[in-house]
Amino acid sequence: MSAVYDLPRTKATPASLAAALRDSYATTLRLVGGLGPEQWIGRYLPVVNPPLWETGHVAWFLERWVLRRPDGSDSLMERADPLYDSMRVAHAARWFLELPDPPRTLDYLARVTNAVLQKLETGRLGEPEDLYYVELSLYHQDMHNEAFRYTWQTLGYRDGLAGADGPGEARGEAGTDGDAAIPEGEILLGASRADGFVFDNEKWQHRVRVPAFSIARRAVTNAEFLAFVEDGGYRRRELWDEAGWRWREEAGRARPVAWRRRERWERRSFDRWVELEPELPVVHVNAWEAQAYCRWAGRRLPSEAEWERAAATAPGAAEKRRYPWGEQAPDARRANLGGARLVPAGGCADGDSAWGCRQMLGNVWEWTSTAFEPFPGFAVDPYEDYSRPWFGSHRVLRGGSFATPARLARNGFRNFYTPERSDVFCGFRTCAA
Repeated sequence: MSAVYDLPRTKATPASLAAALRDSYATTLRLVGGLGPEQWIGRYLPVVNPPLWETGHVAWFLERWVLRRPDGSDSLMERADPLYDSMRVAHAARWFLELPDPPRTLDYLARVTNAVLQKLETGRLGEPEDLYYVELSLYHQDMHNEAFRYTWQTLGYRDGLAGADGPGEARGEAGTDGDAAIPEGEILLGASRADGFVFDNEKWQHRVRVPAFSIARRAVTNAEFLAFVEDGGYRRRELWDEAGWRWREEAGRARPVAWRRRERWERRSFDRWVELEPELPVVHVNAWEAQAYCRWAGRRLPSEAEWERAAATAPGAAEKRRYPWGEQAPDARRANLGGARLVPAGGCADGDSAWGCRQMLGNVWEWTSTAFEPFPGFAVDPYEDYSRPWFGSHRVLRGGSFATPARLARNGFRNFYTPERSDVFCGFRTCAA
């Protein structure tokens, strides 16, 4: 396949991949371990996957690309391909399949994971091409672990990674108000061949001229979005474009999906309702809600190129940074990644970008105004349906959320969802109009 596909060359080693895979597998088990018998399927919601199907799919993907790819061997699970191939099984159909029960599904995941670990640890997966497929499958499982958590949020399940006392109080530094003024300049948007593993939609680096702009130093908070709600933002037609207003009418929405008003404003955090925390970034708002807020505030969403220029460049420097703060790996002082809960929008001060923008990685994914399209010279990778089917219909998000593993987050990673999606851990920051 390396002769056909322009594969990025991973920087990972068999040992580092084995350690990461063990961690991702343990996370999966923690997430699904607390499910009751009825929760493995749950109530039908077309926007998410049934947990029982998704667990089997994670095992199938790892097996398909690492164990079965070299010789086309059969699966360890009978009928795995027609059950778990996400491009062959329509999203809605996944709720109505005759799936193996939870013990068999978990046994399948365990056998596949152990087989891959054994090959890594005995040197039978040491070639660059082998390591590429292991890293691809690792990140795929990481993404599904995050997807489990927004499924738990959507279905009102308890979060398997939260403490016994639920979400707890949010603490952190005071917010960073105002804008960062960024002068006109060029950015090399996309990945370079020196970056190691990247996804196909990041290939390859190309120059983009970005006019001068001013971008908020932090994400929009609950307090700020509440002012929009209480000012009738969901009822004012002039704040919404045609598609957004049609969605609002059909959904009957008058507030964010996870909010309610009792004696006070509350938001649902997984299986609990908590008092709305004014200093947290607003989360579970879709792209149309974000755009309506921007019009109300006299602001706009950043483009993808503006977002990355604010996150990855520095005044007077030609090279992009891997992370907003530089090249050092993320930690809790710099970014809220792989955590149990949101933190205030002013937290993680050590992770500021060179322009003074905070939390450009972690806490909440951030909507941009950019449609998800291929970069110039795009060439599909072996997992051909990762990006290509979604070009034109999805919107780019950047940054990562509190549920994103730190090993997956970096300035160049492109996430993408349709603009009506609010089930993911998505918020936004704004630019001066």
